[in-house]
Parts: sequence; structure tokens; C-alpha cells
Amino acid sequence: MKKILALVLAAMMLLGMCSAMAEAPEGYPEVIEGLDFGGRTVYIYDWWGNDDAEHSTRQAEPDAETQALYDYRDWLEATYNVKIVETALSDWSGNPAELTNINMNGGLNGKGDEGDWCIIAIAADFAPATLKNDLYMPWTIDLSAEKWNPVTTNFMTKDGKVLGVHVGKTEPRSCLFFNKRVLEEAGIDWNTIYDMQADGTWTWEAWENIMDQVQRDTDNDGIIDIYGLTGSGDDMAVALVFANGASFFDKDENGKITLAVDSQAALDALDERVKVWDKYACPTPEGANWDWFKTYWEEGTSAFYAGQTWQGFNDGAEMDDMQDEWGAVMVPKGPNAETYKAMACDNIYGIPNVYSPEVSEKIQMIYDLYTDDVPGTDSEDNWIGNKYNKTDERAVDETYAMMREPEHSAPNYTFNLGSTNDVLGSALLWGPINSKGPAQAVEESKGFWQDLMDVFNGVKTQEEVDAENAAEEAAAAAAAAEAAEEAPAAE
Repeated sequence: MKKILALVLAAMMLLGMCSAMAEAPEGYPEVIEGLDFGGRTVYIYDWWGNDDAEHSTRQAEPDAETQALYDYRDWLEATYNVKIVETALSDWSGNPAELTNINMNGGLNGKGDEGDWCIIAIAADFAPATLKNDLYMPWTIDLSAEKWNPVTTNFMTKDGKVLGVHVGKTEPRSCLFFNKRVLEEAGIDWNTIYDMQADGTWTWEAWENIMDQVQRDTDNDGIIDIYGLTGSGDDMAVALVFANGASFFDKDENGKITLAVDSQAALDALDERVKVWDKYACPTPEGANWDWFKTYWEEGTSAFYAGQTWQGFNDGAEMDDMQDEWGAVMVPKGPNAETYKAMACDNIYGIPNVYSPEVSEKIQMIYDLYTDDVPGTDSEDNWIGNKYNKTDERAVDETYAMMREPEHSAPNYTFNLGSTNDVLGSALLWGPINSKGPAQAVEESKGFWQDLMDVFNGVKTQEEVDAENAAEEAAAAAAAAEAAEEAPAAE
């Protein structure tokens, strides 16, 4: 009996070796000799997937391209003796906490190299804590292929090491939506906006000229009925900075964050934000919620809406119930810009910092294979999805397509330091640029931003920064108390 069992095991091992050494089907990547996962599962954790080890959520009657995808992934699993499961770990805000837990526990179920392995995706908003606490391992495979998004790779580089990746072109964010009916009623052919975008003449001046023509009192009661602009003032400020070839922060060749919002190009963009918001944006109604402008826009009372692409283009988008037809263009370029630029903000995939370098490399290799284009299919237009049912073809084929290209994408290094609200909110966007003006607001916030950069760059620890600030506050309070004691009493 023991001899029979030994023969069976030997045959199984030989079969496995033959499988691993077999030639790949035509069009498939070459088999990587020696890459074997021992039957374990590699999880690719996001916050929207619903796959499982049995792949039970696959379509019962897939089309040809979907079947080709299934066939390729089945081949990967059989060839490398692995299960690959792409599924949600938590929700958008929960994945970072789960990443922390997995790091603290030493891997899935605390088993590190010996257990199942994983890659965990997070939104760019949560990159600061991930980088600060070394929650991701460095990527060591070749990332020079076109599929690896260079904006994300640069964004996730620290101390010369790439700690997170994104496959595919950038997901566009900042844009300007426009209401076609409102423009037509003002005598404007909305196609001319696309034409200007195409020929490079879509500028701040051209945009303001249109808003001058649109904004008006339609019933002669002295109250403006149609405004040129609405939306998020914060989104507008961020978009204009990048549209003028500027940024809030930059990253040097060593991965260190530097201040950039004090450049003239950035200050000019913030001045433009103050100007257009004062002149063309509908004032916030008294007692309104922070997002009142979303309903206002859908009511068709403004020409342009400062927002992000997902609000209109995505399935289940906010604008799905809007009665008027809308179009979309990139934010017009400022006088300092050579071309149109929009903020890039992609989801980041990384490997928890719990594995040996050898295991990390194996995870990277299978993820590289998993994210390759499916052999024998054309995935070039997969990004279009349902977008043609949302708006006109030019918004998709010209605007959205252009925004996906690297030359029109700019990394937002603000997210290396914290969220937009935490880094730029009270320091700049929530009043100071209006009450003090951009230049003074930026100057007065430099100390705050320097502390954030020092911590990220490893110059100081957060504890050191907190102690210094506490000492400064105590000294200031003591000086104020002393001055009050020395002041002559009022007669």
C-alpha cells in the first residue's frame, strides 16, 4: 500500500512539473520556470469585487472576450498552482484599517509566508499613513512596461523605492461639465467649446467670455437667474492650479516632498479661482447644506459645473437623473500651461509589509501576469463602458480619452501628506484665499505645511513636531501674559 501511495505521489509531482514546464498557448506569456505557489490563494483585495475561490460569480453565458478572460485566468491558476481571487476586503474607508491589521498580525491569519498571500488596494487619499508607517513593501520587478501607470508609480515612490502601483491609464478626475440647453438659450453653440479644446484655444479667457454671455437676469427683476458657474469651490481651486501648469506640492528625485503652491503660477491660479467664483458662481443660500450646489446644477440654472468625472460618467452617477443634457471638457488652461492638465488620483495596489522579499517578488510576478491584456482580445476601448449612454460622443472620445493620457495627468502630491481637507482646507481653501488673498494665505500657512513635509520626508517625527509646536504655543502664551501684566492700567 505504501509503495502504491508513493507511486501515486510521484506521478502527481511529475504531472505538476510537466504542467509547469509546458509551453504556453499561442499569444500567452512565456511560462516562468520555477514559479509555483504550492496551491495557496493569492487575494487581490479591493472594495468592490465579489470573486471567490470557486469563481462562482462568473457569467453563465459569457461573450467571447469574457470567456477568453476566464480561459486565461484559469491557465494562470493551473500553470502556477495558485488560486487568484479578486474581491472586496472592506469598503473604501475600511481597507486602510484592514491593511494595518494585516501588518500588525503578520499576514493573513498571522501566518506570513506560510499562509495565503495578498495585495491590498487603497484610495490615494489614504496613502500618507501607508507610506509613513511602511505598510507596503517595495516593488522590485520591472515596472517600465506601458501598463504600469507612471503617475501612480511616481506618487508612491519614497526614498527611491516604489511602494504602490496602478495598472492602466489614469482615471480622470477634475473637469468642467456644461449644460447644453443653458448655453443654447444664450446663443452659444456648445460644440464650439469642444472645438476650442481640440485646437488649443480653450483658455481661461475663452471660458470667462462664455460665462459673461450666459450669466443674466432673465425677467428683469434685478436678480440674476442664470449663473455662469456652480459646483465645488475646492474642486475648482485644485483644478485651476493644475490647469495652469502648477501644483500644491512637488516631489524631487529622491522622493522628498517640496512646497510648490507659493509659485507664481499657483498663486495666479488661486487668484483666478477667487475672481471667477466672486463674479460668476451662484452664492451659497443661507442655511444650505455643503452640497447644495448638486441640486442647483441639476435644476438647470448655471452653465458650468466644477466637479469630477465620476459625478457624470460613472454608472449610478449623480447626474443620471438630470433632465438637461450635459457635456464635459477639461478645465481650460491658464497662461502658464503648455497643455491641458488635470489632477490624477488612482487607486493604489500594494503588498503588505509582512512577507519575505522572495514571497513579495512572487506576488508581484503573478499580479503582473494577472493584469496583462487578455491574449487574443482587444481591450483598448474597455474603459468606455456605458459612457456613450450618459452624454455625447465628443465628451467621451475627446475629453475623457484625452484626460486618460499621461501628458494630461498631474499627480496630486497633497495626498502624500493627507487629504485635501486636512492639508489645504482650513489652511487655504475654506476662507483664507478669500479673506486674505492667496499670497497672504499661502505665506501664513507655510509653517503648517513645513511640519507635514518634515514628517513625510523623515526630517522629524510627528512626536518631535508636536513637542515643538506645544513649546511655541506655551512660549507665546507666557509672552502674552507677561505683556498683559506690564501694560499700564486703564484710567
